[in-house]
Amino acid sequence: MSSSYLPATTDSIAQALEAKTPSEAISTLYRVLENPSSAPDAVRIKEQAITNLSDLLRQENRAEELRSLLTQLRPFFALIPKAKTAKIVRGIIDDVAKIPGTSDLQISLCKEVVQWTRAEKRTFLRQRVEAKLAALLMENKEYPEALNLLSSLIKEVRRLDDKLLLVDIDLLESKLHFSLRNLPKAKASLTAARTAANAIYVPPAQQGNIDLQSGILHAEEKDYKTAYSYFFEAFEAFNALEDPRAVFSLKYMLLCKIMVSQADDVASIISSKAGLQYVGPELDAMKAVADAHAKRSLKLFEIALRDFKPQLEEDPIVHRHLSSLYDTLLEQNLCRLIEPYSRVEINHIAELIELPIDHVEKKLSQMILDKKFAGTLDQGAGCLVIFDDPKTDAIYPATLETISNIGKVVDSLYVRSAKIMA
Repeated sequence: MSSSYLPATTDSIAQALEAKTPSEAISTLYRVLENPSSAPDAVRIKEQAITNLSDLLRQENRAEELRSLLTQLRPFFALIPKAKTAKIVRGIIDDVAKIPGTSDLQISLCKEVVQWTRAEKRTFLRQRVEAKLAALLMENKEYPEALNLLSSLIKEVRRLDDKLLLVDIDLLESKLHFSLRNLPKAKASLTAARTAANAIYVPPAQQGNIDLQSGILHAEEKDYKTAYSYFFEAFEAFNALEDPRAVFSLKYMLLCKIMVSQADDVASIISSKAGLQYVGPELDAMKAVADAHAKRSLKLFEIALRDFKPQLEEDPIVHRHLSSLYDTLLEQNLCRLIEPYSRVEINHIAELIELPIDHVEKKLSQMILDKKFAGTLDQGAGCLVIFDDPKTDAIYPATLETISNIGKVVDSLYVRSAKIMA
């Protein structure tokens, strides 16, 4: 950074734009910001210089310099309206977020900004930065700290009745409770977000977020038809905005179709006009799962899980539902294979189902304990012994019914005798 400053004029901005290298442009813009002038025109040019400088630092992946820029600009923020300050600060934080591998830096930067806003009494900006901080803590799996931050923030925002921010915070709280597997609280927070959203105009992207979270919660309750309709609404919103989250909404739509045994619809949705825009590994993964489900093939299912591990196993929502689907499919296949036998080698079943013997043995023992069928594992001989379904003895229910009827007769006689004695 040069010690001599440049005049805060459009010519200086043009000089930065014409620079041969990004480093030269960055140096020029820093020199413009060093200009001590506080005239209205100079302030306006400096605002433009900050925007250009922030973009260049982001493109060059200089996250630390963006952080120091925010500290360096604090005297300048005293010269401009609070709304413009909020826009610049949030813009720089968003630029740091676009640089990969900066989650820890973002958290510490947000904490610094929160401390500064408290000292400067900039409540509007602090609340929004705290909401951003809570989202970052949740992504970093620091759930207790995120929950504490959100709890105090929600009380404060409700008093101020800032509906738009309240929608953001309630939605974030719903996601946080869902991550903690607290479904009732996740649903309550989502209902609060919907209530606040109904009172104001909500941007389409935020409405898409609400629909996406609604779909996820309904899918968790196994209500896949309702979940599908919410995912479809979210997909339409994100697709219209060309938002990258559209592909995830479409992916969850396909998941719902698979879970309600309508795997045949997956190919037609992918080949539709909207689906063709998003053809890629995410949709290929769901198509592979749909093919395996349609053919009731565990081998194809496992191949799909192996070949598309980032898209299936590393997506917690898809992974949870596919694990349930895999277990159901495995149980159905095992029941079909052992049906003709009264005694069969476990090794033979493993060969037929094309799975490791220890995996099959573990699943069979689990099914016996869950009373999916009557049987026992003879581990010494390596066999499964299947018993005939025990016939329920009709004498026990009949006896219970008789005793119940006698009890009613005795009660009736007691009531009559009480009336006579009276």
